[in-house]
Amino acid sequence: MALEITDANFEELVAKSDKPVLLDFWAEWCGPCRMVGPVVEELSKDYADRAVVGKVDVDANSNISSMFGIRNIPTILFFKNGEVVDKQVGAVPKAVLDAKLKALL
Repeated sequence: MALEITDANFEELVAKSDKPVLLDFWAEWCGPCRMVGPVVEELSKDYADRAVVGKVDVDANSNISSMFGIRNIPTILFFKNGEVVDKQVGAVPKAVLDAKLKALL
């Protein structure tokens, strides 16, 4: 299951992670976010031991959202060594996210 990333645990779970991180910025009221949600959950199972897969509720965690200038959701950021190395805005097929995550391993 994808981790719930918050303003409080971002530093520990994302910034200091020694594994690649996929971070899905979403909101309950966002239709396209609900389409991407199950894909993110699948990826969290697929990459359970090799990457961190998390979700950030933009309504509840405004600090992280503003830190990365999130204006549109869903936005998925990919981190390596605590740095953003790739970005995907909008709903896309699983294969697109899978390929981006695989490239970071």
